[in-house]
Amino acid sequence: HYFNLMIGKRIALGTVQFGIHYGISNINKGRVDQTEVEVILDYAKLSEIKTLDTAISYGESEDSLGKAGVDNWDVVTKLPKLPSSCTDIFSWVESQVTESLSRLKISKVYGLLLHCPMQLTESVGVDLWCALQKVKHIGLVDKIGFSIYSPGELDTLWPLFKPDLVQVPYNVIDRRFEESGWLRCMYKNSVEVHVRSIFLQGLLILPKEDRPLKFDPWKNLWTRWDKWLNSENITAQQACLRFALSNQYIDKVVIGVDNIEQLKQILSSSLEPLLVPEEFSEADLNLINPSHWSLL
Repeated sequence: HYFNLMIGKRIALGTVQFGIHYGISNINKGRVDQTEVEVILDYAKLSEIKTLDTAISYGESEDSLGKAGVDNWDVVTKLPKLPSSCTDIFSWVESQVTESLSRLKISKVYGLLLHCPMQLTESVGVDLWCALQKVKHIGLVDKIGFSIYSPGELDTLWPLFKPDLVQVPYNVIDRRFEESGWLRCMYKNSVEVHVRSIFLQGLLILPKEDRPLKFDPWKNLWTRWDKWLNSENITAQQACLRFALSNQYIDKVVIGVDNIEQLKQILSSSLEPLLVPEEFSEADLNLINPSHWSLL
């Protein structure tokens, strides 16, 4: 149980599965039912997990959390894209946040991230950022920031808007934020960093026979990965988890689960740092960015 607590402090529970059918390895048909959501949350709390990651666009996720009762949690949610027809940006942001709070049944969220932060580079950008600062100032939100997809976005946004919290993808084959120096830079600037996609929507932990054929162009990578896991005598799940937890620049590792057993498995992992060879680092966006998968 001691390890549970140690790992729990570094984990944020991703809740997209509580709202919609999600992930390439989701064995449940559809979203997690309410009873299971409550069982998962209770166990997570006992394991000292304090942070929940959700978004307005995750279907019923916020409602589901509100029903379960999350007033003692740090909830991070995300704003959808600002509609182009919007004339009063602050009112839009404020109403999105207050509607979120009423679904979640809490008085403030820990983090509010932009799901489409590159909108900040458009003509509405300054007003949008001011609106975020304002909801923070009036106490509806503790921290504001971005949910980012590539280091290039951060290159553009960083000089103009100083975030409190940034969420980025990071895993054994997608190390762009580490290699670009951004993880270290954010850490040095006291920006809280949450990483998601450590299992790459489950692709990295699928057994060889369950890997969809469309990922065959990277057969060579999978062969090396399976061989390395074998030689280290470690499961793919443990390797992915320990790799992310080994990075000192990361505050929270966001992990989504479909059921209580998956959570127990994750929490029983070792906290021993794990060095995963750099040869697994991949630059091909068709593989590392799931939004490209439909084109494969």
